[in-house]
Amino acid sequence: MHSQILCSGSAAVVASRRMRNILGAVLGRDGWMWKTHEVKLINTSSGGTVKIGEISYKLKTPQNPELVPVKHISDSLPQTVAQHLRWIMQKDLLGQDVFLIGPPGPLRRSIAMQYLELTKREVEYVSLSRDTTETDLKQRREIRSGTAFYIDQCAVRAATQGRVLVLEGLEKAERNVLPVLNNLLENREMQLEDGRFLMSAERYDKLLQEHTKEELDSWKIVRVSEDFRVIALGLPVPKYKGNPLDPPLRSRFQARDIYYLPFKDQLELLYTAGPNIAAERVSQLLSLGTTLCSQESSNLGLPDFPVDSLLPAVHVLNTFPMLSSQQLVQRLYPYPSILGKDGCRAVEGVLSRFELLDSRRQPAPSAIVNVSMAKDLEGHADVTLRAVDKDVTFQVPAGSKELRPPSSSSTFISTPSHSQLIAEMMQSHMAKDICLIGAKGCGKSVIAREFAEMLGYSIEPVMLYQDMTARDLLQQRYTLPNGDTAWRPSPLVTAAIEGKLLLLDGIHRVNLGTLTVLSRLLHDRELDLYDGTRLLRWDRYQTLKEQLDFSDQQLQERSILPIHPSFRVLALAEPPVVAASTSSSSSRGQQWLSPELLTMFLYHTVSPLAKAEEMGLIQGLTHNVPQEAAEQLLHLTHSLRKTNDPTAQSLASSLSTRQLLRICRRLSQYPEESIARSVNKACLSRFLPSLARAYLEKTLANCSIEDTPYPDDTHDTSCTVKDGVLTIGNVSAPVYNPNEKIKVPDVLFYDNPQHMLVMKDMLKDFLLGEHLLLVGNQGVGKNKIVDRFLHLLNRPREYLQLHRDTTVQTLTLQPSVRNGIITYEDSPLVKAVKLGHILVIDEADKAPTNVTCILKTLVESGEMILADGRRIVSDAHGAEGRPNTIVMHPDFRMLVLANRPGFPFLGNDFFGALGDIFSCHAVDNPKPQAELAMLKQYGPNVPDATLQKLVAAFGELRSMADQGTITYPYSTREVVNIVKHLQKFPEEGLANVVRNVFDFDSYNKDMREVLIEALHKHGIPIGAKPSSVKLAKELPLPEVKMTGYWTINQGGNARRKLLCPTETHPIDIKGPVFLRVQSYPCNRQESRALSFSEEKAHWQIPMNEVNIICDVTTKDDVLYVATCNPVSLYAMKEHGESIQCMELYDVFPRTISGVWQPFVTVAPLGSPLDGQVVLHEEQSNTVLHLDMVTGAVRRLMLSPDSEQPPTRASTWWSSKEQQGGHKMCRDFAHKNWLLFYKEDGNQLDVLDVLEGRVHSISLPINLKSVFLVAEDRWLLLESNTNKKFLLTKPMHMAAEDSGVCQLHSISEDSVSSGHGASAAEVSVPQMLSCDQLPNENLSAALDQKIVSPNRILADSGSFARVVVGFPDLVSPNEVYSFKRPVDLSVMKSGESGAHMFLRGGLRSSPAKRDNCVSLLSANQVVRALPPSKVPLKEVYPKDVTPPMTAAYLEVTDLNSKKIKYIPVPRSMTVSPYTSWLSKVSESDVLMAPLGSGGVVTVDMGGYVRLWETGLDALQRSLMEWRNMIGTEDGRPVQITIQRDSGLDVTAPKHGKIDATNSPHVGGNQWAGGTGGRDTAGLGGKGGPYRLDAGHKVYQVSQAEKDAVPEEVRRAAREMGEKAFKERLKEIDMSEYDAATYERFSKAVRRQVQSLRIILDSLQAKGKERQWLKNQALGELDDAKIIDGLTGEKAIYKRRGELDPELGSPQQKPKRLRVLADVSGSMYRFNGVDGRLERSMEAVCMVMEALENYEHKFKYDIVGHSGDGYDIELVRTDKAPKNNKDRLKVLKTMHAHAQFCMSGDYTLEGTEASIKELAREEADEHFVVVLSDANLERYGIRPERFAHVLTSDPQINAFAIFIGSLGNQAERLQKTLPAGRSFVAMDTKQIPQILQQIFTSTMLSSA
Repeated sequence: MHSQILCSGSAAVVASRRMRNILGAVLGRDGWMWKTHEVKLINTSSGGTVKIGEISYKLKTPQNPELVPVKHISDSLPQTVAQHLRWIMQKDLLGQDVFLIGPPGPLRRSIAMQYLELTKREVEYVSLSRDTTETDLKQRREIRSGTAFYIDQCAVRAATQGRVLVLEGLEKAERNVLPVLNNLLENREMQLEDGRFLMSAERYDKLLQEHTKEELDSWKIVRVSEDFRVIALGLPVPKYKGNPLDPPLRSRFQARDIYYLPFKDQLELLYTAGPNIAAERVSQLLSLGTTLCSQESSNLGLPDFPVDSLLPAVHVLNTFPMLSSQQLVQRLYPYPSILGKDGCRAVEGVLSRFELLDSRRQPAPSAIVNVSMAKDLEGHADVTLRAVDKDVTFQVPAGSKELRPPSSSSTFISTPSHSQLIAEMMQSHMAKDICLIGAKGCGKSVIAREFAEMLGYSIEPVMLYQDMTARDLLQQRYTLPNGDTAWRPSPLVTAAIEGKLLLLDGIHRVNLGTLTVLSRLLHDRELDLYDGTRLLRWDRYQTLKEQLDFSDQQLQERSILPIHPSFRVLALAEPPVVAASTSSSSSRGQQWLSPELLTMFLYHTVSPLAKAEEMGLIQGLTHNVPQEAAEQLLHLTHSLRKTNDPTAQSLASSLSTRQLLRICRRLSQYPEESIARSVNKACLSRFLPSLARAYLEKTLANCSIEDTPYPDDTHDTSCTVKDGVLTIGNVSAPVYNPNEKIKVPDVLFYDNPQHMLVMKDMLKDFLLGEHLLLVGNQGVGKNKIVDRFLHLLNRPREYLQLHRDTTVQTLTLQPSVRNGIITYEDSPLVKAVKLGHILVIDEADKAPTNVTCILKTLVESGEMILADGRRIVSDAHGAEGRPNTIVMHPDFRMLVLANRPGFPFLGNDFFGALGDIFSCHAVDNPKPQAELAMLKQYGPNVPDATLQKLVAAFGELRSMADQGTITYPYSTREVVNIVKHLQKFPEEGLANVVRNVFDFDSYNKDMREVLIEALHKHGIPIGAKPSSVKLAKELPLPEVKMTGYWTINQGGNARRKLLCPTETHPIDIKGPVFLRVQSYPCNRQESRALSFSEEKAHWQIPMNEVNIICDVTTKDDVLYVATCNPVSLYAMKEHGESIQCMELYDVFPRTISGVWQPFVTVAPLGSPLDGQVVLHEEQSNTVLHLDMVTGAVRRLMLSPDSEQPPTRASTWWSSKEQQGGHKMCRDFAHKNWLLFYKEDGNQLDVLDVLEGRVHSISLPINLKSVFLVAEDRWLLLESNTNKKFLLTKPMHMAAEDSGVCQLHSISEDSVSSGHGASAAEVSVPQMLSCDQLPNENLSAALDQKIVSPNRILADSGSFARVVVGFPDLVSPNEVYSFKRPVDLSVMKSGESGAHMFLRGGLRSSPAKRDNCVSLLSANQVVRALPPSKVPLKEVYPKDVTPPMTAAYLEVTDLNSKKIKYIPVPRSMTVSPYTSWLSKVSESDVLMAPLGSGGVVTVDMGGYVRLWETGLDALQRSLMEWRNMIGTEDGRPVQITIQRDSGLDVTAPKHGKIDATNSPHVGGNQWAGGTGGRDTAGLGGKGGPYRLDAGHKVYQVSQAEKDAVPEEVRRAAREMGEKAFKERLKEIDMSEYDAATYERFSKAVRRQVQSLRIILDSLQAKGKERQWLKNQALGELDDAKIIDGLTGEKAIYKRRGELDPELGSPQQKPKRLRVLADVSGSMYRFNGVDGRLERSMEAVCMVMEALENYEHKFKYDIVGHSGDGYDIELVRTDKAPKNNKDRLKVLKTMHAHAQFCMSGDYTLEGTEASIKELAREEADEHFVVVLSDANLERYGIRPERFAHVLTSDPQINAFAIFIGSLGNQAERLQKTLPAGRSFVAMDTKQIPQILQQIFTSTMLSSA
């Protein structure tokens, strides 16, 4: 190749004087010395002489002429080269060894070879790599017929035979390998392993004079030839990467700097190569190259330009003069991929300076028109390219297979950009090897395959992995069948000999020191192998054959082989880390594209496809993919690829073209799949850090991809096997018929919907032929799912468990030695491939990713080379006729299991490395329902309540783990273990059993608190004692008395008067208006955690402080709470997770408090209107119909005239109390009808909601109140006389017969007078049940057996009254009463308690809510009373002060005839509108019945509490609660060993009675003893019953026995206090200050703790040790087994700290700046939401968490306020060391906020910080901005802020906004970039958000 270039006749030197002046300065070297040296060959008889200039060298005839280099010298030697040769000759004559040092490239090697060719010397060439050991240089043992022989290696051969040893790459060899040569270099002496001794020629000749040759041989002394020389080639190390030269070694060499050829020499070469190109253009290209190699450019951090590659480039340019120079330069020097922004700018500056920026003017070649075999030249092809508008034909090397015309393949869809890329590759292919750079999954391999097939090449894929050694690349050892050791050429070598296209997949992975072994192959097409074989370039081989007149056979015997002329290398790589030189964050951040590699290839970048192209590609490959779905997918992917946010980039890398194709294949098969789910699956969004997940969700929403929720899949996950077909849901597959049944897994598996869904998804992918990857936390059932899946499919499996020490060998073959012959055992992987089994790879993330990478070629191309030389191939016809192939069985599949990436698993990121070649499935803990069903199967006898509590508690713990509050993700496995325990030992308490899981955390205080809080919240009473039962005291109920009769008058004369006319009209409906239904999380706490009381659970409604609760009602298990200031409605389920809220602010505008105080009542409707409610406002009589699901609000107009509201404005100051309010009766709302009336009115309106009609009934009386005692009978009270009437009406009022309603008066008689009771006796019911007591309850209440209709009512004078016979019997109904000692209405409601003075004195009017309910099934009446009306003296003992309460629940139980008063705790907050409050209820709570045996109360602060009052229910719960705690009877645990002697087996008996009754202990004899066996007594074992003979049994409870004595505890406490005080004294801090600091520190202790745990473990992970190879002790290295056979020493490997990569930059700390808002508004609003304090806590958190990590994180804290944006709080170099310093920082913040100017500098502060940090050197940069930015108030557009946040891609900037007014913060968040901005509505979240930012970004790559 080169030799044609260097042909004679140099073109004129065009470089003018001006050029020379410019470049003279640049080149400064001996480039312009016009002294010439000519090289003469003078033949004389003795053999000849070489003269260079005036120095001559006598030639000798070589012994092995085939070892002399040929065809290295060109006809015209550049002057510089001649000078270098002359210098080498001088040194050679002096007998000195030389070191040629210079920049990367083939020049140094070529000069050395030219010299050796000139002087006819034989060469021994070694390319040193990091794997070179001393055996490669001196002697290696080989076994020949059972004996180990030493075979001399290059250094020894060269020394003894007088050859020249060329050592290339000294900087690559590991330290302390080369000193082996020191003595050989200095004194020409060396001791060999086989006992021989090499001695310098002079000393040997001296000895020869005294001794014979035989004697010296017998002493094993060998002469070193005087012609032996060493030529070392190396790079200068501080500038390039590598090991610096060892000083002793360096001193033994003479150095010569071989810089690039001078400008003019290069220029002449290039002119010769490109005669068709304008001279000026060539010189511009060269000028560019020279500039980019200058010192200045390397100071900028630009890698050297590969000047040597200019020659091939000019070749290309010569054929294509129309090619744009800039594109050409990018092939040589792909600067956009290697350099950051500044670097690219610099390069483009140079380009424009030399007028090379011309890519816009000249388009690239567009496509390949035709490829055909060349007629004249064998092994070449004619390629025709369409370039611009004309076709150019040129010749390129081609393979031996059939050529394939372009774009004729069905599997390759040609897109414009790809066909252009292949055309460009063709151009490069004619001149040099190519490297394709592209992100993973963008189609590199496909393009390479297409390229090869076009040219008829066979491909030889070689997958490179990280710890690949030079041996793996070139030759490996193996044993012959007779036990001899031999070398097997690697695929790379066979490809070179056979002329294939070598595909080096992943050169970015392999170590640089290993790759350089190939540099000579790539530059010169020559290669020396370990066994001494040499591969020569084709033309050199031919020349050698002609010159020496050897046949191929003879040369082959001398192990010289030709490299096939068509052989080419195509490398594939992922893009280098841009600007990796500055940030070395991740281990793979090593910039692989080094100057050395730049010289080896021409680079082509596979650019990501344009949207339209990708669309075409997808439709071409998956034919019936739904169009719309594909478009949405691409829209999403491209919007992610466009942004330069690192988060977006990492997400985009998960959505590579490969992954998109996979999604589309699924969509075309299963078009109903949701795209959002597919995307989430592909990105494994379940396990992304929270920020990335938020970003993905936001982007999905922006691209309007909705996640269609799964149709409730319960019906869809059944799984059946029928007639050999497995069906899961709607996917079915045939069941396999295996030949090895024994390997089909069988596992205990309980179906649950969620896992069935995963399996259904897996089956879909499985049928599409994908390999699957399951990712999940520990214990979520990955193995179970896989085993079950294979069991269902009846597939045999092979199982591989990976771990830290897994190597590539262990994955594929296990070598072992049998009878001296090495044999290989197939690993499960190979077996599975052969037999078509399923390979399950478990714990894939534990193995180093460089090992698991080899799975890639197996999955992708179905090819893989094994260590014993066999290869796996996928297509059977490709394998025919090739020895050593294993054809991959068509049924082979891989299922890989891995834990999720990231903390706390600290595995390797398997998903990141290989995720896109698998179809990924995230496996999560089952959803609560599914988990519950599953646990029921594990523990059929465990009570449901227990299981539900467990599921709920663990659910909460898992969500905490997701948020990062706790580090350990609790999984289903743990719950299953707890349930199994409870199933086997049911009497053990749950509270004890959960400790089996949580005792791991018992020593971590913070963690323990979090856990206990979570368990208590869900009612798992961990830590409770069986004795802590706190039920209310029971008081006796007065005797029941019959107090009178109610008689319903049906007198004939009155009937006519009392018929009530009705009329019907349809209602008007206004609306609907759609309001927003907001959902808030419900933080439901179980109340029975530490003690047992009537209260079951409690939670807070998220309402405003000034709001007022005015109604609560329940339906089934839904609670509705209405508030009236502003009017809003809350709905929540009794066990639900969330609270729905509708603000009806716009429907009822809030009014000035004096004018109108709305008061609303809620009526929930029944089926079919479930979930809908009617809201009635009393004063305006507004009736609204709300749908809580859709948010629809309709206004119902009951009467046509209710449109005009009465003008109340004129009379608002007059007392409103005179106007009666409108009332609604809702007892039958579940039947969808409601009754409305006005106080003092005389009309009833019955609203039928379903039919939309109103029936108006006109009455002859004025109403006071209405009680619906049955659907067709209503009790009315007349307003002034309290006289009662019963209204009967037909059941169904149809519109036609507006049936007549009859009104009957009721006369009340007392028992005594029989008739005409005095008016005082008339009872005014406050509550009247609308249904009757069950008969057994009625009998129990009245103490007599009785069956009768009845109603229970309550009024102020009695606890309860039962009216027997009412309302159905006509005969007089008896009234039975439980009278109160004092009438409630007489008691003054003197408020005792704190709210007294708030309440503004006396109540002006009776309260609107009576708070009295009847629980018929529990036979109870429950009222809520204010404390003043409760007999506290009877409830509490004398010396106990009653607690502060909001109210007492008075529970009247008619079964047990008891009353009890249950205190309701005080509300946390109370609205300031006290007089309004007092109108709602006389106590501070409202109450409604809940279910059968309980009530719900809501206090005025919006605190909901559920109470259990029914006796049966309470007893059941108490039993359950006691069971959960476990029976701890306090007896010591006894250990008994049962012997089977006759003695022990006496039956239990009563025992003898001791007449004296003295105490007996033990003895199996006396009755009434304590602690014995088999006899009756107390505290023993095995007796028939307990018998107390009256002795006191002191039973010490277990808890007391375990307790620590008090004085010990006191001593410990005092010690702690003393140490604390001393510490304070030490840092000079007052106790008051310490307490202040503690306040801040305590608030964030948990976050600090979890951050520090993560930091620690990351630090540990960074310190993880690596395998050090070639050790003399340790574990046997499989790869070195043969070397072990031959008896080598260094065949072990051991774990050790790996020295950092040579030349890899020093690890710099990460740089963090917290920009805290200390403006005046922070101080001002601190009172509202504590924002300043929260910010101080956040700052405190940063300071505490990063303490002692200063080497890893340099942080500073800067404040911004109206005074400016750079208020220094913490400097990087002065991080606060102790609490005092930290408190000082917090005090400064506080003081500043108090006294600074107003104004907002958030924007400027952020901008300045980002700029300032960008100038600093650091591993990564972070800016966190805390602000309460009212950006709008200061006129700052959010877009501007968004722009500032993302202004510098190097800096991760985050903003945390402290919730501002209204939804301003949310609007902000919508405009700001996702994952970068957070809104903390509740300031408590600030530390949590900060922790999230830390964990998901900083620590991800630490």
